[in-house]
Amino acid sequence: MLRLSAALAGLGALAVFFMPVGHAEKAVPLPPPAFTMAPPAKMQTAVLAGGCFWGMEAVFEQLKGVHKVTAGYAGGRASTATYRQVSSETTRHAEAVRITYDPRQISYGRLLRIYFSVAHDPTQLNRQTPDVGTSYRSAIFPQNVAQKQVAQRYIAQLNKAGAFSKPIVTRIEGGHFYQAEAYHQHYYDRHPDSPYIVRWDKPKVAALKAAYPDWVR
Repeated sequence: MLRLSAALAGLGALAVFFMPVGHAEKAVPLPPPAFTMAPPAKMQTAVLAGGCFWGMEAVFEQLKGVHKVTAGYAGGRASTATYRQVSSETTRHAEAVRITYDPRQISYGRLLRIYFSVAHDPTQLNRQTPDVGTSYRSAIFPQNVAQKQVAQRYIAQLNKAGAFSKPIVTRIEGGHFYQAEAYHQHYYDRHPDSPYIVRWDKPKVAALKAAYPDWVR
């Protein structure tokens, strides 16, 4: 969603928000992680932050093996995990999604590949166009040691390969995940004609389906 900073106030912000929707994003072609972990025998969760959680949720909900995606806040305290407080950019929270997935159908490495390739731009520091602020940062919140190792090594692999024209700024962080308010859940599906969804999130979903047709439902 668009929380306007002082630099984007007024007509300039409106111009950014209502840019033409003919724009078509494409997935960044990326190799799979060279380092992987043995698939666990039971359902797992992953927590990823990469800009507005509406689009992140929409992308990961399309994937085979993903059972549930929840929008929320990660990295701060329970007492400040509300949209109003997170919007102040003083809580240390990042807008994030919690992904519940079956590792027998989709690996953590594949989730990271989609995360870097389609779901967001990992080279943008403390923002995801058009949203600006530390709550929109690129961050991975590993849920166990194995996830942390896979994430760290994949970032190193992509940087070494020069997969992006700029360095990856994604952070590996700790902290709890807190579910966001009900009106943020499944926002993409409930508000398909929202200008924000049409401009910024539908192209991501289209890019996912075009680049990885065998991985979507």
